[in-house]
Amino acid sequence: MKLILKFAFLCACLIPCLTVFAQLPSTQYSEGVAYISGGVGEEESIAILSEAKQWPLMLELSQIENGRGIWIFGASIKIANTQKKIIFDAQADGPYILINIEPGEYILQASYQGVEQKRALSIKAGQPQKASVFWR
Repeated sequence: MKLILKFAFLCACLIPCLTVFAQLPSTQYSEGVAYISGGVGEEESIAILSEAKQWPLMLELSQIENGRGIWIFGASIKIANTQKKIIFDAQADGPYILINIEPGEYILQASYQGVEQKRALSIKAGQPQKASVFWR
């Protein structure tokens, strides 16, 4: 019985320590839209990926270099609605961005090192979407 109590106590002490290491970056806002950007380091990446199912949109940002994909940060991300009004405008702090946008049709404009890409996004309620954007 003492062994079980010691194990339970040890687990109770370790669980808060694990959450400190796997902490999400803080929530930020652009044009009133909440987002989380980051993923630099393994712990932060794991935290963001585990949170992704709770957000309507996750962007993964990478660059193809020597035939391999490498994660990037510093990309400019803009999202426009069907009336071409920018509803989101932020710079990526890491290879992942979770964005809390309303269901609807959008145009994603992503720019990195002077190269811009555009693509259509269709966000549906209750269906988290992942979009991978990569530059050559």
